[in-house]
Amino acid sequence: MSDEFLPDPDRVEGAPHPRETARLIGQGAAETEFLDAFNSGRLHHGWLITGPRGVGKATFAWRLARFLLANQETQGDGLFGAPPPPASLDVEPEHPVARRMLALSEPGLFLLRRGPNDKGDRLAAEIRVSEVRKLGNFFALSSADGGRRVVIVDAADELNTQAANAILKMLEEPPARTILLLVSHQPSGLLPTIRSRCRTLRLAPLGPEDMATALEQAGIALEGDPLALAELSGGSVGAAVRLLNLGGLKTYSELVGLMESLPRLDRARALKLAEAAAMRGAEERRDLLFSLTDLFMIRLARTGATGHPPGAEAAPGEAALLSRLAPDPQRAREWADCAQEIGARARHGRAVNLDPASLVLDTVFRIQQTAKG
Repeated sequence: MSDEFLPDPDRVEGAPHPRETARLIGQGAAETEFLDAFNSGRLHHGWLITGPRGVGKATFAWRLARFLLANQETQGDGLFGAPPPPASLDVEPEHPVARRMLALSEPGLFLLRRGPNDKGDRLAAEIRVSEVRKLGNFFALSSADGGRRVVIVDAADELNTQAANAILKMLEEPPARTILLLVSHQPSGLLPTIRSRCRTLRLAPLGPEDMATALEQAGIALEGDPLALAELSGGSVGAAVRLLNLGGLKTYSELVGLMESLPRLDRARALKLAEAAAMRGAEERRDLLFSLTDLFMIRLARTGATGHPPGAEAAPGEAALLSRLAPDPQRAREWADCAQEIGARARHGRAVNLDPASLVLDTVFRIQQTAKG
C-alpha cells in the first residue's frame, strides 16, 4: 500500500489536521514565552512542547514552524532599518510559507512521524531510525538557500531507542539555523539527556469557553453542557472530539443514573448498559464506557479524600451521588482499591476476549459490592 493511503498518525479522527488549524486557543502564556525568546534573540535550538493529549501541542508546533519560516532574520537596509519585532505568532493564510506548509511542500520544514511498516500496509508502531535518517537529505537540500530550517517531531514519545539516540545527537550538535520542535505527551518517558537539551513549553488544559471556541474553529458542533464536556475531557480538545463522536456525555449520564440506585442496583438498567456494550461494531463505545467508569471511580475517590466533589458536575445529580457514596477518606480508599481491581479485571477480560456483556456486568457488580461496604 502506498504511503498516501495510510492514515495520518498525528490526526485526531473527526478533527482537522494540526497544520490546517490557524489559531491556537487558550495557550497565550506559551505563545508569549516563545515570542519573547524570539524577539530577544535567545531562540533555543530545541523546544519540548508538553502537556496532556489533545490540548493543541501539535497545532502549536505547526504554528511555531509557520512563524519561524515566515519570519526569517533580516538585516537593516540603510534608511529604513530592520522591520519591527513581530507582536504575535500569526501568519496570514495567503503567505507563501503558510500555503506551502498546508500542501506539505515547504522545503524548510521536515515532519518526523511514524511511517509505514515493512510491508507498507499499515503504520509502524514507533518512529524508527530509518525515518530519522531521511533528515540527512533534508539538511543537504535545504542548506543551499541559507534560510532557517524547522523539524517537527510528532510525537517524540514514539521514537524507538535508535531514533531517540539519533535525535539526541542532533540536539547535542545542532545543524546550523535549525530549530527542533518535539511534541511529547509524556516527557518523563524521554531520555533525560533529550529533556535537558530542550527548552520546555507546557500547554495547559482548556476551560469550557476555550473548549467551545476550539471546537467551533474545528467545525465540530458542541452538543450538551460545555462544562460537563470540559470536565470529562480533562480540558483536552482531542478527548472532547472523541466524546462527541461516540456520545460520551450521554453514556456518562447513563452511568451516573445507574450508580444512583446503589447500594441497591437497578438490574434492568445494568443489563441495558451491558447489552449496548456487546453490540456488533461497538468496540470503541465499549472502550469509552470502561474509560468513563474508571473516571467515575477516580472522581469518587477524590471526593472522599478532599471532602467535596471535584470541579463542575459532569452529569446531572453527580455531585450529590459522589458525596453520598464517598463521604470520608475511608470510603475514598475503598473506592480507590475497587477502581484498581476492576481496572485489572477489565484489562484481563478484554485480553482473553471475555463476553463484553459479562465483562460490563462483572464491573457493575463489583462496584455494587463496594457500595454495600
